[in-house]
Amino acid sequence: MEEQIKAIVGKYYSEAEIANIGIFGRRVIVTLQNAAEDSAKTEAIEKEVKTLSGIDKVAVIHTAVRTAQPLFEQPQKWQIRGVKKIIAVASGKGGVGKSTTAVNLALALAAQGQKTALFDADIYGPSVPTMLGYEGTAPVSYDGKTFEAFEYQNIKSMSIGALIDRETPLIWRGSKACGAIEQLLTEVNWGEIDVMVVDMPPGTGDIQITLSQRLNFAGAVIVSTPQDIALIDAVKGVNMFRRVDVPILGIIENMSYYLCPHCGERAEIFGHAGAKETAARLDVPFLGEIPLHMDIRAHADSGRPIVSAAPQSAHAKAYMDIAAKIVSALNRG
Repeated sequence: MEEQIKAIVGKYYSEAEIANIGIFGRRVIVTLQNAAEDSAKTEAIEKEVKTLSGIDKVAVIHTAVRTAQPLFEQPQKWQIRGVKKIIAVASGKGGVGKSTTAVNLALALAAQGQKTALFDADIYGPSVPTMLGYEGTAPVSYDGKTFEAFEYQNIKSMSIGALIDRETPLIWRGSKACGAIEQLLTEVNWGEIDVMVVDMPPGTGDIQITLSQRLNFAGAVIVSTPQDIALIDAVKGVNMFRRVDVPILGIIENMSYYLCPHCGERAEIFGHAGAKETAARLDVPFLGEIPLHMDIRAHADSGRPIVSAAPQSAHAKAYMDIAAKIVSALNRG
């Protein structure tokens, strides 16, 4: 039957234009690709096919040629003047302390002699202005074309949070959010920067994929807590970056343990060493542990992150050690 129908259609269209012939009981659907629509030919095909025994209905459908598209295309990269290397600080889910980690890592990189910038790409929950003390301060533009980056403790910074009120939600679809991120990134006077830290939105959605494709990331740092539910999402983050060929610099276990400020007793509230074990399983570096401590939270909320407010503290040194490993990895790359 199919060959008979194909012979009929072949009177009017070439073999290359016949995409498919589907027979569904007493109904036939002929699919043509990249063929000019012609009502006379359509009527002729339908009339002739109906003369075949057992066929009551015939439909002719025209479609364009479909070419296979890769899941992750490689679009044109965004050009950020003056920035040598860019790293992503990401997490598979929210609430693991990613932004606090990004801010303190940026400060730690600057303390080790790197000319550092911090870009807040967590567009729906921008917290960098609060942690760096410029919340409520509008960015300056001297030429009406580019913004001047905010400066704090030898790092340059920019965030969508500097352009909106803290209580104003951004109800944007992914394309508009990505456009805003591109505009901010490329229209800021960054100067000469050795390392730019990008505080990524949590998850593995449209914005994360776009940033991973559009920026020349030298590597990605994944932040997770030790608990299983966070580690499951951390694995997804690692695999997303691998899919777009971004090297994994390593995994950080945040809120790794709690030290009582009164008695010094250590409590592993969310479990312990889960991120280290996950890093080993995924064959990526384990960068270190950051404790759950009130000082880290309090200094971040007050606009003076722990690395700058208490640089000699054990917590600041933990960030410094991780930053040193990142610098070493970037130099090897």
